[in-house]
Amino acid sequence: MEDLLEILSDLHPDVDFEACDTLIDDKILDSFDIVSLIAEINDTFEVAISAEDIVPENFNSAEAIWELIERLMED
Repeated sequence: MEDLLEILSDLHPDVDFEACDTLIDDKILDSFDIVSLIAEINDTFEVAISAEDIVPENFNSAEAIWELIERLMED
């Protein structure tokens, strides 16, 4: 989770990613951020996020993103 929080903080240092659960709803992360985030996650955690996984529910909070990563690492 620490690696993920570091990736997110690099994108937006001003956001408290541990507390925020409206990253998509409040437009904190835009489409460019999501593309960058997916590339970093794929490289860091050696997982492949598919198009089906790119839905707001999976990216609205750091916790949701982490749950997605954990699911993908189990496969």
